[in-house]
Amino acid sequence: MTTSTQGSVGTAHTRVEGRDKVTGAARYAAEIPFAELAHGWLVLSTVARGRIRSVDTEPVLAMPGVLTVLHHHNAPRVDSDYIGLLGARPDPTVALFQNDRVAHMGWPVALVVAETSEQAREAAEALVVTYDEEPHDVAFSAERQTEAYPVDGHAPGVMVKGDLEAQLASSAVVVDAEYTTPEEHHNPMEPHAATALWEGGRLEVVDSNQGTIWVAGELANLFSLDPASVRVRSEHVGGGFGSKGVRAHQVAAVMAATVLQRPVRVVMTRRQMFSLAGYRSPTAQRVRLGADADGRLRALEHQSLNMTSSVHEFVEPSAAASRAMYDADAHHTANRIVRLDVPTPTWMRAPGEAPGSFALESAFDELAERCGIDPIELRVRNEPAVGPVSGLPFSSRNLIACFREGARRFGWSDRDPRPGVRRDGRWLLGTGTAAASFPAGAMPSTAAVTAEADGTFTVGINAADIGTGARTALTLVAADALGVPTDRVRVRLGDSDLGPAMIAGGSMGTRSWAWAVTAAAEELRQSLAPGADIPPEGITVRSNTAEAVGALAQKERHSFGAQFAEVAVDPATGEVRVRRMLGIFAAGRIVNPLTARNQLVGGMIWGISMALHEEAVRDRATGGLYGADLAGYHVAAHADIPHIEADWVDDPDPDDPVGIKGIGEIGIVGAAAAVANAVWHATGVRHRRLPIRPDRVLMADGDA
Repeated sequence: MTTSTQGSVGTAHTRVEGRDKVTGAARYAAEIPFAELAHGWLVLSTVARGRIRSVDTEPVLAMPGVLTVLHHHNAPRVDSDYIGLLGARPDPTVALFQNDRVAHMGWPVALVVAETSEQAREAAEALVVTYDEEPHDVAFSAERQTEAYPVDGHAPGVMVKGDLEAQLASSAVVVDAEYTTPEEHHNPMEPHAATALWEGGRLEVVDSNQGTIWVAGELANLFSLDPASVRVRSEHVGGGFGSKGVRAHQVAAVMAATVLQRPVRVVMTRRQMFSLAGYRSPTAQRVRLGADADGRLRALEHQSLNMTSSVHEFVEPSAAASRAMYDADAHHTANRIVRLDVPTPTWMRAPGEAPGSFALESAFDELAERCGIDPIELRVRNEPAVGPVSGLPFSSRNLIACFREGARRFGWSDRDPRPGVRRDGRWLLGTGTAAASFPAGAMPSTAAVTAEADGTFTVGINAADIGTGARTALTLVAADALGVPTDRVRVRLGDSDLGPAMIAGGSMGTRSWAWAVTAAAEELRQSLAPGADIPPEGITVRSNTAEAVGALAQKERHSFGAQFAEVAVDPATGEVRVRRMLGIFAAGRIVNPLTARNQLVGGMIWGISMALHEEAVRDRATGGLYGADLAGYHVAAHADIPHIEADWVDDPDPDDPVGIKGIGEIGIVGAAAAVANAVWHATGVRHRRLPIRPDRVLMADGDA
């Protein structure tokens, strides 16, 4: 049900940089050459808690090619006492080598710098570091609620409306269940890599990140530099998913470049990324739903617990997934954390909503079963008119349209609601559904559009294309705003010198950037007289959307979706196979259907992986991970992925000048719940613990 449009926006367009990427002409952060480039290799702690007793540098400094070894005795001092761009203090992990404390396994303790990466690696592996080890604790479980406390994060930690216990007591049907999700890791194809150098008194960093202005600002704060003296470039990024912010490798590269006064590159290994690049915390969630016999909610409680490091607070706001979905007379949600001796978690695709939707949408399926109501009809009966907690109007809310269209295309009306009755040979068959939502925000951004003397236009916007197709989307937006074909538009991005702009995160990037680009392009178009001569330097107009974004009416703004899955379960082996999947989304104006569908399908694939495969396990004895690599950490492979369809319904927002909502994260939301609900329909057994592994299927003779 794609919307027919005129112009470039709304038409399928291959990536403008696609040829460069497939031919190797596009260079990523670790591939760009520099004269006199040195290479740094991080050394990470082998204990989970304690103090560094000694760093035996003398033998390593005598090894071939070694230039220096930085550690807590000789590294440059940094200032980590500041509030960063995202409104939080930095994780102390990035304040490298400032003391002898070790807060978790894989804590950075030294950097070896050498002429080649091979020399640096060999020397780093030879470096002897001794520790005074202390007892550690990495055991996360729901039983740690007594040590937990609420954290606000980017939303209030606790939100309360109505008398929960009274409404539960007066409910005809009550669901009270606990759901758990494991530690998960977002390892992008391109490892984290940065090169730092000083050029004419100015620090330059070539990096792979999700926002150069973010990284530049954090480095300026850490090293007490004038922000104007720091430039960060990140033209091509091979995936980020929330992990590519300010990390140890950038800080280490800057330290080494400052000490050696030559370019230094630091690249994380895949194994290092498991302790230094962040991850999604495991969660323990309790959902209580109370409803009348007809399925109308009286009470909704969603409590979520996640772990964080002993040195930094990070909350995975899983309970926030309930705040915009369904109304109830009593509505209680809370996000709490417990501190352990582990690395600090971070944002991972659909933070909060991905694990939170698994709990909420699984619980709703359980409520539908107990009420004897179709799962889609139950959602229709509980569709709110305004924000369930905020009371604000929705900018647009087309969730039911997604379910109606999805049900029609999936063949939902033919479904026998009884579990465990459909078979295909040895396979038990089942279907499931779940709702999805993700906030649709916008942040102030600046953009510049230049009319060039040759009749082309150059757009300068400090966006980050982390593989989502942002460069192409902005080309289409600019072409329409200027009234010219796309081949007359060139987009420059990924350079902090282009000025402040939203990072690629929170599904707010394209919307924020497109708003700024549209404003500048429209002003330029109006100022150009037909047939006017353009001077050699061109004519430039710059926009700043801060005032316009600030003037937006207060409303609940979200993308919504409906996920459908069909699974086959082999009761003899416990194997679960997803046979087909469909997602229908209401995500505002779709700029480029080709890359939009790619993003939505990619998210749904990740949801399958979340439901059936992904699980990082910590060794309580060492504090480290078992199999911290892509051999030991299982993800969905090609053979695991069935036919997947993603499409959308019309979803206009009359208050929004660009009409765009985010699509980078909505695809994963609800997907795991749809698969889990389908497994229940196939087997009659509820799986409240992810992933749904074969051994758990085999051992489950009741609720799992």
